[in-house]
Amino acid sequence: MRFAKLGAMHPSEPSVYRAPAWLPGGHLQTIYTSLFIGVPPVAYRRERLELADGDFLDFDWADGAAGSPVVVLFHGLEGSADSPYARDLMTHARARGWHGVVAHFRGCSGEDNRLPRAYFAGDSADIERILRHVKSQHPDAPVYTVGVSLGGNALLKWLGEQGEAARGLVERAAGVSAPLDLTAAGHALDRGFNRRVYTARFLLTLKAKALRKAARFPGVLDADAIAAATTFREFDTLFTALLHGFRDAEDYWFKVSSKPWLKSITVPTLVINARNDPFLPAWTLPTPDEVASAVTLEQPASGGHVAFPSGPFPGNLGWLPRRLMQHFSGHG
Repeated sequence: MRFAKLGAMHPSEPSVYRAPAWLPGGHLQTIYTSLFIGVPPVAYRRERLELADGDFLDFDWADGAAGSPVVVLFHGLEGSADSPYARDLMTHARARGWHGVVAHFRGCSGEDNRLPRAYFAGDSADIERILRHVKSQHPDAPVYTVGVSLGGNALLKWLGEQGEAARGLVERAAGVSAPLDLTAAGHALDRGFNRRVYTARFLLTLKAKALRKAARFPGVLDADAIAAATTFREFDTLFTALLHGFRDAEDYWFKVSSKPWLKSITVPTLVINARNDPFLPAWTLPTPDEVASAVTLEQPASGGHVAFPSGPFPGNLGWLPRRLMQHFSGHG
């Protein structure tokens, strides 16, 4: 199913997301879903992968039946296996008898990582490490992967960079609410309501982690400036760009945005972005002529940021995991 066909669906094709009438608007959908729609806990099995650079990556597994497919989830900014979207998808995967695993980026599993470097929106090297490790654990099983928000940008960028080579590790992929144009997303998050609500909330934990790194690695970071940062542009210049080889936030955002790589993806990939996502202006979203034939764009009018609530009040999160599992099963 291609983006251009969304207005004329056949019964066998996936349904387009429609928000419930009682929850209008991107901000309400994003905030209400994050705070008020509950998802049951998942009993995970923790695995730690020690890396050659002296650091580690933590995987939280929801084990399925022997030989069954594996769903790998890359979480969003400051997300984890405990994020509602992660628990919901892992529950759906296990209900089908599949394996599910949430691959934590460095420093996101509840324990600070060991090196000055952290994680960032274009961390192709760690995407590759994670997928190779999962494939080594399940060499004969299909591997499906989804990246959410920041994790979605990193995954889509890796898929484009790898081209045909990605098919050796992944059979199908998806990106959900990925900030495909990080420059546009960064500027949107640093203005008005977004800055006061979303950015302020993210910076609480990001700055705390950064300040712990500054204390552990004296002389590497400017702790006072980081503590005073109130925008993503400031924080990404002082921390993310500095530690990962970029000149400043603008250089980082421009170089790691996944949108230019969508034309090079060969793995069947679903890219879902709500047009009312507060984090990414709708005018920046790609059109069908800006992506490869393997990429399916779904851009519903509503849904917020990693929200997509469904059903009567108080709502549920069922649409997104069902749509992802449908895509992974080869049905759209």
